[in-house]
Amino acid sequence: MIDPQDQANCWIRTKEAQHGLKVIKLTDGNFLRTLDNCIRIGMPVLCEEIGIGETLDPSLEPILLKQTFMSGGQLLIRLGDSDVDYDKNFRFYMTTKMANPHYLPEVCIKVTIINFTVTKSGLEDQLLGDVVRLERPDLEEQRNKLIVRINSDKNQLKAIEDRILKLLFNLEGNILDDEVLINTLNESKVTSGIITNRLIEAEKTGEEITTAREKYRSVATRGSVMYFVVASLAEMDPMYQYSLKYFTQVKRILCTCWVKGSDHSPKIDFGI
Repeated sequence: MIDPQDQANCWIRTKEAQHGLKVIKLTDGNFLRTLDNCIRIGMPVLCEEIGIGETLDPSLEPILLKQTFMSGGQLLIRLGDSDVDYDKNFRFYMTTKMANPHYLPEVCIKVTIINFTVTKSGLEDQLLGDVVRLERPDLEEQRNKLIVRINSDKNQLKAIEDRILKLLFNLEGNILDDEVLINTLNESKVTSGIITNRLIEAEKTGEEITTAREKYRSVATRGSVMYFVVASLAEMDPMYQYSLKYFTQVKRILCTCWVKGSDHSPKIDFGI
């Protein structure tokens, strides 16, 4: 993952924290031992700070290409000089802080490259969420719950469709003679109708929340512009380098120190 602002790194750490994420570097003396343990028990691994000219350890190739094999009824993978039991829950992530790395083709074909470099519009949306969370925490909480509910309903609809398709695939004889299928179709029709109506209501609520959040768009826009102006100073002198994390921390301090009024109109503003 191309991650100059540590966005992917923070996301992976948060996402995989509950699964016991292990963080390593290729320069660590015990990185193979850590990999060995994590592969055996199915723990995720994050390999940080892959350099632009750094060659990957050859022992990683079986992991990157997922060269697993069966032996004695066990799923194994070759790691270094030994065969290791491979747990299917194992996940391996790699990140680099290089903004525009040029890796060799033989490296690129072994991995999936995802660019997490922040964009103006992406940062603007991120800052908008931060500002609304400070000014209207109730609104942002409602939005987050709505997103979870919509995704849950869509997954439920997908599960219903998959179940019907499975029953149709396994159908033998006349469809009208299959009581299980008929009952499932009737139940699914009712459930789908309820979920569809819920989704329509949720979308309307979502539009209302979006309208309310847009009141703070100008603050987020100015914040995004300010970050990229500050980031461009590094082109003049490398001494002027400020991370996105530092910038957002300063922004939060400014926002939380701002005196709020009694209404829900935007109180936070940035001057340029």
